[in-house]
Amino acid sequence: MAEWVYPLGSAEDGAWQVSLGAHDSTTPVRGWEHTGLKVAELAPGQSLGLEAADEERIIVPLEGAFEATVDGAAYSLRGRASVFAGPSDVLYTGIGKAVELSSASGGRVAVALAPAKVEYPTRLISAEETPIELRGAGNCSRQVHNFGTPAALEADRFIVCEVITPAGNWSSYPPHKHDEEKDGETSLEEIYYFETRLAPGSPAGAGPDAAGQDPVGYARVYASDSRPIDVNAEVRTGDVVLVPYGWHGPAMAAPGYDLYYLNVMAGPGRVRDWLISDDPHHGWIRSTWENQEIDPRLPFTA
Repeated sequence: MAEWVYPLGSAEDGAWQVSLGAHDSTTPVRGWEHTGLKVAELAPGQSLGLEAADEERIIVPLEGAFEATVDGAAYSLRGRASVFAGPSDVLYTGIGKAVELSSASGGRVAVALAPAKVEYPTRLISAEETPIELRGAGNCSRQVHNFGTPAALEADRFIVCEVITPAGNWSSYPPHKHDEEKDGETSLEEIYYFETRLAPGSPAGAGPDAAGQDPVGYARVYASDSRPIDVNAEVRTGDVVLVPYGWHGPAMAAPGYDLYYLNVMAGPGRVRDWLISDDPHHGWIRSTWENQEIDPRLPFTA
């Protein structure tokens, strides 16, 4: 399991708290080729650079506001108080672009990436432009920000989105896979970067600094064919789970704790198609949503 699960601190690289799958990442992942992720926390006034590479990138503020400079042009990303406060401005940089990131007040930022060859223009996608999808129903309700999907962004290889799951709910469910190129399915690696928090409305006296409080979620990946994989991981803020193949789901928000994850997908086959197959044991769950309401806690906004 250790090959596919990276707790916070296990994939550090200099100023980056997470650096996996990038051209300059020093943490090797056997057989990982198509996606990457970097995450950093910047102090007020601190800056951090990304050298030009054959990677397309999306800069995603997780907490705080950021300035990004690409080819001498400056872009302001208004950011947000946290990943649970609705969408953020994000910036697609295209390929072969050096990037300088800074934050006047400090914050945490993610860079989703994929090796790519075709050039698309740099584009700022505002929070207001981001398509918000409420997916599922009942205790499978979740909120999806589709800023890096084909309908919202012209890009070469990757599909990028973020998902917020209210406390006690399941997402990435029913379990599904996208590990073959065939009719109705595409082969895509997938990255899950997680954050967790104490859910609003928790008992008086509880809070981010309350003694013994431990916001936690769970992530499941298991084999769909002869290739072995068996992940059943506790996840917290800063943890990463890689899905090279196999059934994956659910991603579970434990009671009392909201769950966020950033998804990065890309693969060797058809360009930017997200076509999946449900685990046949559990796919029937989708039909139950027709008679259930969306969780009233959604959408999460600022």
